[in-house]
Amino acid sequence: MIRVLFVCLGNICRSPMAEYVFKDLVRKENLSNKFEIASAATSSEEIGNGMHYGTKRKLNELGIKYEKHIARKITKEDYKKYNYIIGMEESNIRAIKRIVGEDKENKIFRLLDFSKSPRDIADPWYTGNFDKTYVDILEGLKAFLNFLKEKSKL
Repeated sequence: MIRVLFVCLGNICRSPMAEYVFKDLVRKENLSNKFEIASAATSSEEIGNGMHYGTKRKLNELGIKYEKHIARKITKEDYKKYNYIIGMEESNIRAIKRIVGEDKENKIFRLLDFSKSPRDIADPWYTGNFDKTYVDILEGLKAFLNFLKEKSKL
């Protein structure tokens, strides 16, 4: 079982979008039984809140199924549980490490570092551009899945 945790600042926009789009990608490749996929935040600002309406709108537009989502904060225990902890931007990576401690097992990555064009994924909470966020997330997720296929022989 490959356990993946997607992380952003509030766990209401980017990380749940990555969670549900990745679940959709692995389902379409008949790999769902090989993954446990979730998401979390680095801040406490949105804890207990649902997914942002912009993320829901984009997922609905694409026909991607999602469940009732409640924002939660990453914990030290998550570092033990997950094989991959994927942040959306460099500031997420720094915050993840402050929360979980040193990345001794090399589990923490920035999503678009798997792509041919490493960069941060802008927060649509501030930009309002959920379409661009989706394009960036999809690019990273496809590259990440290809990385896992090569590494894990999926």
